[in-house]
Amino acid sequence: MISAKSTIAIAGAGSIGCYVGGCLALAGRQVILLVRPRFEAALRTGGLHVTDLDGLDRLLGPGELSATADPSVALARADVILVTVKSGATEEMARIIAAHARPDAVVVSFQNGVDNADRLRLGQRRVLAGMVPFNVVGSPDGDVPLRVHRASDGKAMIEDGEPGLVELLDVDGFGVEVHADMRAVQWGKLLMNLNNALVALSDLPLATELADRRWRLILAAQIDEALAAMKTCRIEPARIAGLRPVLLPKVLRLPDWLFKLLARRMLAIDPRARSSMWDDLQRGRATEIDELQGAILRLARKAGTPAPLIRRTVALLRAAEQEGRGSPGLTPEAFTDAGVGQPV
Repeated sequence: MISAKSTIAIAGAGSIGCYVGGCLALAGRQVILLVRPRFEAALRTGGLHVTDLDGLDRLLGPGELSATADPSVALARADVILVTVKSGATEEMARIIAAHARPDAVVVSFQNGVDNADRLRLGQRRVLAGMVPFNVVGSPDGDVPLRVHRASDGKAMIEDGEPGLVELLDVDGFGVEVHADMRAVQWGKLLMNLNNALVALSDLPLATELADRRWRLILAAQIDEALAAMKTCRIEPARIAGLRPVLLPKVLRLPDWLFKLLARRMLAIDPRARSSMWDDLQRGRATEIDELQGAILRLARKAGTPAPLIRRTVALLRAAEQEGRGSPGLTPEAFTDAGVGQPV
């Protein structure tokens, strides 16, 4: 039975995992972070600084938070395992959990994409789908204490069916609620996550990029392509920022002044926030393009619907990954090359 005394492991604690784990630990929950060695060293030296755009500013000292790079230590006693690794590491994390976690541990996927919970299902452990709607900005390498800053708003959501889980996880700074249709939530979030690649390729902060109609036109066109494929495959995404998905491209195409007036919720973002895909490019790591735009391309092939702008975005992102020089700082005009038009 899950209770406030249950032990929570954060499996793959990068910026989002450290933020979630920090909020839970500050609320008195028993938390252990499974981290990379560089994070382990930073946490043991200076602790964890947890802040957010609402003014939350709290510090966990080096002795107030458990962190390890050893999965056998992190997972062996866990009642609940929150998976926050990038989608490309899901299968590896599933094998690690299968090898080290208790058979009765409850696993929650707090990852981008639409199929990570399914990919985590090795063995008989209960795996629940989840969704984290906000961005987290991590401090630069070498900063002590390590700082994680929630840069946008929203409550996390989890699949229903595990008594006591919401009560365990719903704490100050990390609101959690149950949603009856997590599949719809994941597809809805995927529509907005199509913007991650545009932030990565433009080298612009998220708020700056979204405030520019030229970039919003590209995002709106990609969402149109995604919605066409979803409709053919009878997938109904959940509302996004209070909007029905079919209305989102129309709102994104509004003039800048009107968009800023009507879409304040979308623009309620820390001015420093970028996407995790941008961070991956900067660090020379593989991105989640296969789980975001790639998921739509696979759906479009199944549906027989066109997706030229999404395909163009994947090609540009792949080129940036291969060059290994971080964000290429593209302009919107780069998306009109090779016969791909930018709708108005």
